[in-house]
Formats: sequence, structure tokens, C-alpha cells
Amino acid sequence: MSPINEERWLLPAGIEEVLPPEARIVEALRRELLDLYATWGYELVIPPFIDYLDSLLTGTGQDLDLQTFKLTDQLTGRLLGVRADMTPQVARMDAHHLRRAAPTRLCYLGTVLHTRPDGFAGTRSPLQIGAEIYGHAGIESDTEILRLVLLTLRTAGIAETYLDLGHVGIYRGLARQAGLDATQEHALFDALQRKAIPEIEALVADFGLSGAPAAMLVALAELNGSDALERAAPVLAAADQPVREALDYLRRLADALNHDLPEVSIHYDLAELRGYHYKTGVVFAAFVPGWGLEVARGGRYDDIGRVFGRARPAVGFSTDIKGLLQHSQGLDARYQQPGAILAPASPDPALHAMIETLRATGRRVLQALPGAACDPHELGCVEQLVADAGQWVVRPLAASV
Repeated sequence: MSPINEERWLLPAGIEEVLPPEARIVEALRRELLDLYATWGYELVIPPFIDYLDSLLTGTGQDLDLQTFKLTDQLTGRLLGVRADMTPQVARMDAHHLRRAAPTRLCYLGTVLHTRPDGFAGTRSPLQIGAEIYGHAGIESDTEILRLVLLTLRTAGIAETYLDLGHVGIYRGLARQAGLDATQEHALFDALQRKAIPEIEALVADFGLSGAPAAMLVALAELNGSDALERAAPVLAAADQPVREALDYLRRLADALNHDLPEVSIHYDLAELRGYHYKTGVVFAAFVPGWGLEVARGGRYDDIGRVFGRARPAVGFSTDIKGLLQHSQGLDARYQQPGAILAPASPDPALHAMIETLRATGRRVLQALPGAACDPHELGCVEQLVADAGQWVVRPLAASV
């Protein structure tokens, strides 16, 4: 017999097991959220866990390429990928399979797998849940998705949150106005994500930029905060029309959010470029105070369905249910499971009929197994079935000593 490997119980970094009672809370929250989305008109879809690589990376470029586990299909020889995000798959469903003329609301839930931790509590296996609207471009669908984001967080027991809004059209327009090539645009993009102002200044100088285009690109990294839109007006006054249109869109979206969600704190980051390579408009993330990673993210990606034959406008969000539990409050009480009933190991038909009746009403009944040790308190039992005057009745279980 080979010796026991004492490290076999270890899991890969960023991969988690979910044990009771957390698994019960995860499942209860999953059901409640999907039921919530259904009341808003969102239909559930279930994308496959594994897919052709070119389908998974469609429209997302390098944003998902490095995050996707890859393998070869032994049947076809084609490259497959384990999904790192479900958005491209849901876009395919809307564009190729559903093909509706009216706006379509879809929601989804399932495990995705990342090669490296990427926000969402540092896990590599988020239990991703999300919702998307296809077929509408405008403030109204953006606002609906953002309202659903905040309602999702509140349902998960997260009361205090703030939104971080940006628009990829601002940097994209400034880069084109400055005449940056793809390599320069990518280098500056990377520096902007790190808010590395000296590096940004050095890159702008190396690119030979001067005047208003240079000043606006350098200033972009500091245009963040609750007053960023007001400060952006004079700083980006010389920007071309696409940049001004993106700023105006953010202002109108802010007005709509302030009207619908006056209690929510909204911050702006005009250098925020999540999903820059495939997003086409507003990008957003939700945060909780004292936590540096977003708890939900999303944005607009109007062209993602093009390769599937239909580039409809699209906006959506996603979050990780397991990650939400790190910041939730009150879910233990809300999803508290009633104590179980212990039944003895007996073949009595009357006992089995009583057990079936109790289970039909939703009670948990655990029947003891002959010859097996049984600590009813360890199993969560608070009552027991006992024979009384020829009938089986439920009695309180004596407290453990």
C-alpha cells in the first residue's frame, strides 16, 4: 500500500471548496437573485463551461486571453477554452440563436475559471452571476443595469456601496486626436491604469506630443473623484467631438442616477478603462468602503455580437456570489435553516409514513443508520421522533451535556 500523501487535501491557489453552512447560504442567495432578475424580465440562460477558444475570446481581445485556460479538443483538434467570462457566450445566444427584434434581457449564473486572480476577492473560480440587456442603446438601459447592480448588492446583505463610473470613449478619443499608433496607445493605457503620472508624462514626451493633446492625456489620470466631471470641462475643452460626447453622456447618466438613486455615492474616474479592448461606452464598478477590489463590474459593449452575425447594443454587469459573502450582513439569519428531526432506525411503516409527511412540509428528517454512531446535536437535530401510545410524535431533543 502506498503511503498517504498528506498534501492531497490541498487545493490549487485561488480555488475554494464551499462547505456547509456557507454552501447553503450561497445556494439560497443564488435562488433569490435569479428570482429577483426574473421579476425584472430577465430570462435565464446556461452557457457551456467549455467552448471553442475563438468563440470565448470573440471581441474581448487580450482582456480574456491571458485569463483563459486552454486545451486541445481530442475530437476535432481545435483549441478549446474553459470560460473565464460568460459575456461572449451570452452575446452569441442573443445574436445567433434568439435573434429577436425587441430588446432582450438575459441573466446567467455559473462557475468561471481564471488562470490568475482578478479582483472579486482574489479567487480564480468565481461563481459568476450577471444580467445583460441587448438591443437598446441609451441612458435608460444603462440606468436599469446599474439599479440592478445595487439591488443585487443589497439583496446580498451589502448596504453601503459606491459606484465608480467611467467612459472608454474619452481615452479612445484623446488617443486618436493625438495620433497615437496601437503600440503607443497600449503603453499609455497601461500607465493610466496605474495612475503613474511621471511615466505618463515621460511617454507623452517620448511620443513627441505637445500642446493641448499632450496636456489632456497627462491630466486624464487625475480626473477622478465625485467632482471629476466638473473639473473635466475646462481641462478637456480642446478635445474633439467624440470626447465631448462621451463626457456629455456621463453627465446625463449621472443626472439619471441621482434622480433614481439619490442615496448612492457616485465617483468618476475618466481614466478607468476596464475591458477597454471590447467595451464601447460607459464602464462601471461597485465598491464597498475599506475594500480595494470591486464587488461588481460591467459596462457597455455594443459590438460584441458582430462576429455572430448581429452587433446589437448591449450593456450588462457581473459579480461573484462567493465574493459577496465576504461583505454581507444578516444572511445567516435570513437563510437560517430550521433544526432537523432525528428518526430512529426502525422498519415500522407508520414511522416511515410520518417521516414522509414531515419532509413534505419542508422539515429536515435524518433517520439513524443501524450500527452507526450518531450524535444528533452534531447533525443539527433539535427534535426527535418517538413512539408514544402507538403513534410516532415529534418531541424536543434533550440538550447535550
